[in-house]
Amino acid sequence: MNSINRRSVLLAGLGAAGAGALAACTKSSTTPALVSPSSSAVVAAEKKRAGTGRQRKVTLTAAPATIDLGDGVKAKTWAFDGRTPGKEIRLSAGDTLAAELANQLPGKTTTSIHWHGIALRNDMDGVPPATQTAVRAGSTFTYRFIADTPGTYFFHPHVGVQLDRALYAPLIVEDAREPLAYDDEWVVVLDDWVDGVTGTPDEVFAELEQGMGGMGMGGDSGSGMEGHDMHGMGSMSGDASPSASASSGGMSSKFMLMGARSDLLGGDAGDVKYAYHLVNGRVATDPDVYQGKPGTKVRLRVINAGGDTAYRIALGGHRMTITHTDGFPVRHRQADALLVGMGERYDVLVTLQDGVFPLVALAEGKNATGRALVRTGSGSAPSPAVRPKELNGTVMTASLLRAADGVRLKSADPDVTHQIRLTGGMMRYDWAINGKRYDMADPTANPLLVEEGQRVRLDFVNASDMWHPMHLHGHTYQLGSTGPRKDTTIVLPKRKVSVVFDADNPGQWMLHCHNAYHGEAGMMALMAYGA
Repeated sequence: MNSINRRSVLLAGLGAAGAGALAACTKSSTTPALVSPSSSAVVAAEKKRAGTGRQRKVTLTAAPATIDLGDGVKAKTWAFDGRTPGKEIRLSAGDTLAAELANQLPGKTTTSIHWHGIALRNDMDGVPPATQTAVRAGSTFTYRFIADTPGTYFFHPHVGVQLDRALYAPLIVEDAREPLAYDDEWVVVLDDWVDGVTGTPDEVFAELEQGMGGMGMGGDSGSGMEGHDMHGMGSMSGDASPSASASSGGMSSKFMLMGARSDLLGGDAGDVKYAYHLVNGRVATDPDVYQGKPGTKVRLRVINAGGDTAYRIALGGHRMTITHTDGFPVRHRQADALLVGMGERYDVLVTLQDGVFPLVALAEGKNATGRALVRTGSGSAPSPAVRPKELNGTVMTASLLRAADGVRLKSADPDVTHQIRLTGGMMRYDWAINGKRYDMADPTANPLLVEEGQRVRLDFVNASDMWHPMHLHGHTYQLGSTGPRKDTTIVLPKRKVSVVFDADNPGQWMLHCHNAYHGEAGMMALMAYGA
């Protein structure tokens, strides 16, 4: 079954049966007692959050829309309030967000909103069926929570592969005591686009789900990547190798990308052929333009809302100073370019020069780019195909950053350690955690157990031949003993990344690959607090 059938049928049934069905569905006979999303422990944790008493009310309507991507490109998709990205939500740390989701999607399509990166109360996390019943078509649901940590975040559905449509928007939580000095802000949202142009995300997943073996692209019945990376390592320019049809004896596919290689990503760069790569909802030939003045210091808040693409981003003629990742401050580092995986966010400062400059998002390993422009003076715009030299300069990755002193976790031995083996491959498209694909019909089976107050260590061990951006809900972890605080981190193939966090937000939380298609295939697990 493809994703719209396998997952939506389950969630529609849950919605019809209501909360009682959720309780029944989330109890496995082999599962120990867990803190429920609506438990007193969740309420108590919310009461500890420092609030301002202010409330920000918004309505988000998820509905079919025809989106103008620029240069005559019109895409039929699903969007929040008819635009992409959706309208930014901005509030101050400690404010309460009251966001009513109105589901006007077609047929019996269910949906939800996940508030990516926010350490919020568990019952507002937006993850059916673990934390709520899915919001049925024609229904509404109000998310209400305190956002107490400043930073750059975004929101998107957590049902099927809806993330790879236009259902996303920035969420900016401002710091009333902002320590950074700058003149202006520019929110930059990156996205890879297929919906309503070459197909839909559900059609993409239906093809990928067959695996290379099902498409006759490999002679091995194993679950590894045999045959996917058929060429030598690409250059640091991110060039892709020839297409699948040129690489597999004439066998072609509509959506599966073959031969995408990246040194930065340790080899295979991605699964999906995208028609466009967008910056703030615009194609490279008709870009979004930031207008400013020379000498202005601008804070760029960069969000990768893509489904399958890491971006190497650079501003031609400028260096950038990295100040934050995933909402948390880091020791400032300068770089020419920045690698941003799906679900990651980075804040950078740039002091603008005089002229017209391209902000280029290189689709890592895919031989394609997204582009916006910065205009501070006269001059003609550079070519849409331009690749500024900064892309091949010093490229910053999270592993090179260090947490700012004020947010670094205190040194402590872990009370519990969980090994998170990332398994599967393209042959069977059997992506999983610890060899088990997440079962939506039994969501609390085989949880990763933690207890409130514990120091928890997660060892991500990537046994696959592809990189994975691993995202933990409801918490931020620290990379190693001094690395940055993050909620999403890139784990390269055949590598291990250890992270630590304090278990201070009780409930049931997803841990998953933020490649939309890997997650939907089963590379998810539940991290749950014992009752």
